[in-house]
Amino acid sequence: MSKRRRKSRQSSAPAASSSSEAPAVSPPRLARTWKFALAGLGVAIVAGLVLLWQARGPVGLPPDSTVRAAPQFVGSTACAGCHAKETEAWRGSHHQLAMQEANASTVLGNFDDAKFKYSGIESRFFRRDGKFMVRTDGPDGKLADFEIKYTFGVWPLQQYLIEFPGGRYQTLGISWDARAKGEGGQRWFHLYPGEKIDHKDQLHWTGLYQNWNLQCAACHSTNLKKGYDAASNTYKTTFNEINVACEACHGPGSRHLDWAKLARPPYASHSDKGLVVLRSRWNEAWKFAATDAASAQRDQPAADFLMNVCAACHARRSTITESGTPGAPLDDTHRLALLTAPNYYADGQQREEVYVWSSFLQTRMYQRGVTCMDCHEAHALKLRAEGNALCVRCHNAAAFDTEKHHFHQAGTPGAQCVECHMPAQNYMVVDARRDHGIRAPRPDLSLSLGSPNACTQCHTGRRPAWAIAAMDQWYGKAWRERWHYGTTLHAGATQGAKSLPALLALAEDAMAPPIVKATAATLAGPHLRPQSLPVVRKLLANVDPAMRIAALGLVEPFEPAVRAQAAAPLLADPIRGVRVEAARVLADVGDDQLSADQRSNREKATIEYVDSLQQDADWPTANVNLGNLRSRQRRPDEAIAAYERALLLDPRFTGAYVNLADAYRQQGNDAEGEKLLRRGLVLLPRAADLHHALGLLLVRKGDKAAALKELAVAAKLAPDNARYGFVYAVGLHSADRRGEALSALRAAEARHPYNLEILGALVSMNRDAGKPQEALPYARKIAEVLPDEPGVEQLITELERAN
Repeated sequence: MSKRRRKSRQSSAPAASSSSEAPAVSPPRLARTWKFALAGLGVAIVAGLVLLWQARGPVGLPPDSTVRAAPQFVGSTACAGCHAKETEAWRGSHHQLAMQEANASTVLGNFDDAKFKYSGIESRFFRRDGKFMVRTDGPDGKLADFEIKYTFGVWPLQQYLIEFPGGRYQTLGISWDARAKGEGGQRWFHLYPGEKIDHKDQLHWTGLYQNWNLQCAACHSTNLKKGYDAASNTYKTTFNEINVACEACHGPGSRHLDWAKLARPPYASHSDKGLVVLRSRWNEAWKFAATDAASAQRDQPAADFLMNVCAACHARRSTITESGTPGAPLDDTHRLALLTAPNYYADGQQREEVYVWSSFLQTRMYQRGVTCMDCHEAHALKLRAEGNALCVRCHNAAAFDTEKHHFHQAGTPGAQCVECHMPAQNYMVVDARRDHGIRAPRPDLSLSLGSPNACTQCHTGRRPAWAIAAMDQWYGKAWRERWHYGTTLHAGATQGAKSLPALLALAEDAMAPPIVKATAATLAGPHLRPQSLPVVRKLLANVDPAMRIAALGLVEPFEPAVRAQAAAPLLADPIRGVRVEAARVLADVGDDQLSADQRSNREKATIEYVDSLQQDADWPTANVNLGNLRSRQRRPDEAIAAYERALLLDPRFTGAYVNLADAYRQQGNDAEGEKLLRRGLVLLPRAADLHHALGLLLVRKGDKAAALKELAVAAKLAPDNARYGFVYAVGLHSADRRGEALSALRAAEARHPYNLEILGALVSMNRDAGKPQEALPYARKIAEVLPDEPGVEQLITELERAN
């Protein structure tokens, strides 16, 4: 699944990227404790937290001293009379055409008895009684006729929605390439070319993950309410307008209509016009301080809510609540994906389908006040200017739009700013999207991090070394010396516990983009040590809510008293996303550890968290997260019910099997857990998580030979999982297969350097085998990670003497 992309343009799934969510494949809920297998390592945990932050208002609207009825949606036709210019620009835009009823004027695809073959199935597109039809494989794999009810999108591809029972609309896997024929378009194509997606596959068009209600509806219509009913497993999805209309960005317009009708002092002069006013001042805000200034500066900061309106849909995120006000802080309504694999390369470049927002958050432009609307006209969705003319509005043309800067012939693609600074990547086969990270090419990082670079993406026959040599010739070698946070993030993913100091330093770096800092904190989590608690306290008080959310994940391994003291103040945080994460982290903390106010705040925040999960009860991940919450709350029956529901929705969801089996273990019912895991392995024979969980269960059962086989399979199927390699090696050692155990550990250590569990086991096993000289290098690597631990120093001294 890691290389597959769901075909919807925006997912509303509870995202695995957030610390508040279960991963797509959840490991057993093993308690993380601060223990080291080295004598003499003791720590003192110091607790405390000071939270000194006040949130600004969510959308910049002034408070109203009078009580008014809740604003209502009135429709775009009510706006057109006064806002004719904006309405005319919006008509024909991708927002206006985001979703339409299927008819002769909206359907772009060839339905004149056109045929398309994919994976042995020939689909036919035709018309019947004025309706647009497709004959293709249905949920049972048999050919059947289906009516197209809606079009979805317009360019560069158009998708088609088909109605199913229970209020469901499914997105056909075959799409129409709307590009011109000369560009390779005007054809049918499948969104998963080269793969065999049949009716048994999770990504078949009739399946859960191609469901419009679940996946992509919220960002293609105005005021969409999913309306999922878990009891009946049906939808009553509603929207006020089928497309992305005025009120999707400005909020419900009834109060604005009231304001417009009055249109006289004193109300007409009131700054509250009854809706979210989006004025970027794009044309007058940016000025050059001097004619030779390298770049323009904004005269005053733009309001945050200007871009929060865009980010709510143009981001890789999941939904916390459907009832947010447009422009509210994103973390109040959504969970933002961080810059982790597989969605991003180590240097933050886009990899999977990430919808640009998190890329833009990394840029100097964002940090200096550039808004989406400085470059994009918000109604027609066109650029403010074409080509380099857009960029030189803020970047001095004499310095940058010249061969002396880009070293490409004028008029060629290489002379275009975006080709070097915003390279494009295709998603959904034909949809080329530019990376909004707006970065200078770094072919040197391609060598060290494995990330792409614009030079060799364009010059496809060349290698990074060629690009490095060219840039050295043009710019000298100083460009290589510029520090990049990607080096630290890459270390966090590849260098184990050794990366912890650099990750925490990056998380505290005032000059780093907030999303980079939050990513660094999240990557630090698996390697955190008690001595890091003072840093974590600082991060919990950070002004950026994404950082506070990440920091809450860092306190999770600590004992309840420390967690309560550190995290409880955030139960009353102004931002909903922070509150619900605090509630999750503190779910198993006893009432005696919290004050009366904190208990009340936890109850309220837990309700918000549960509401969020129940809103997404059609997602298996949300049910697993609910099960995890109930388990932490010591409500095992409810936890089991939630895991079972996840499997009902997706019988191939590995994480639900693992966590349900672990819930049975906690009830002393491993027999039921074994049946469950074996049932899962029938469907998912290559699921490493299931093999590992079954291996652990068999260890408890006493069947060590069978357990070792399962652990071996898990380690082989998931070599990137350090824990699986470590546990398999320990199992081999317990079975007196010590040579094999050491070989397995050495292989795991080569793949996962500076993993303390693996290093500790290598030291212990080699020392016990009478090979202190072989244990010594691993002990020294531990010392690199724990330089101030006297127990490690003593260990090294003993091993050196033994040699």
